[in-house]
Amino acid sequence: MSPVMPDLSVLKRAAGDYTDPLVGGTLAERGVRLEVSEQDGKPRLKVTLGFPAAGYWEQFAAGLGEHLLKTCGVQVDLEVGWEITSQMPRQRLAPVKGVKNIIAVGSGKGGVGKSTVAVNLALALHVEGSRVGILDADVYGPSQPRMLGVRGSRPRTPDGKNMVPIVAHGIQIVSIGFFVREDEPTVWRGPVASNALSQMFSQSLWDNLDYLVADLPPGTGDIQLSLAQRIPVSGAVIVTTPQDVALTDARKGLEMFRKVSVPVLGVVENMSMHICSNCGHREAIFGEGGAERLADEAGTEVLGHLPLDIRIREETDEGNPPVAAEPESANSLAYRDIARRVAARLAYGLPTGVFPTIEMLDD
Repeated sequence: MSPVMPDLSVLKRAAGDYTDPLVGGTLAERGVRLEVSEQDGKPRLKVTLGFPAAGYWEQFAAGLGEHLLKTCGVQVDLEVGWEITSQMPRQRLAPVKGVKNIIAVGSGKGGVGKSTVAVNLALALHVEGSRVGILDADVYGPSQPRMLGVRGSRPRTPDGKNMVPIVAHGIQIVSIGFFVREDEPTVWRGPVASNALSQMFSQSLWDNLDYLVADLPPGTGDIQLSLAQRIPVSGAVIVTTPQDVALTDARKGLEMFRKVSVPVLGVVENMSMHICSNCGHREAIFGEGGAERLADEAGTEVLGHLPLDIRIREETDEGNPPVAAEPESANSLAYRDIARRVAARLAYGLPTGVFPTIEMLDD
């Protein structure tokens, strides 16, 4: 005997009551688009997420399907897709042409692997099903041309003013490194560097990007402030290691973004665990729990932990970062999970339903 077709409005309400960890609440309260219909006598549900989910949609569909079977007593044909919209918290700033969302990746200090996280985050967002670019905003130490295997390239210009980004591993890239020799220092004062950064944003012909990842220089100086004041940054990701000294500086970087009203999407703990290349032994040589303490104090969350693994360094130095070289490896899957969380937090906010309260400090 065939199951009785449920009322479609009941089915939609039941779907809206489903809680997903990446969405961070029920589908209804987060505004996930749900479309129900009937096809060949069977109920059909189309779900449109606000973040790319090429590596997650099957898990999502399985959980939702089980929920609907339990609550409505019927199996539902599920279609899961995504549509990425622009999240601009500060509408007074003019958008960057060709870009929906700008994600700043920063750190309080150097040496924490920020650029490696930034490039793999960009590649992971691409692998998950979105159009992505990366802007190497670290004008004093540009490293993205090397990391993406395009050293020596130079963007073409159709009009002598604007430039077409170089494409590498499916993502678009602009870097000051395309215009200076790799061994040549960039000896610029703050205002000059800030103007160069603004030009890279405004004079790059970005081609319909869902996300532009901005790899910032370490610290909280002119470059970061110029970016925050002139460019409509959608959200920021803070990279740190478990060391106390790194966490102290990461906290400064986090508060800097808060002071200029840029939502902090979360913290990535890099080098959280050393993995021996010979025996696979795992050891927390830089300490444990630092990112969790930082996130708890700041009212945000840990987006993920990344290992200190020689393969990440080797592949990235060779211009073929892990997410591009081995998309299904353990390291790549860790980056892809972080990328989905970043995109989901951008689309739906933190699991509490709102971005953290911005506290303006005078000191």
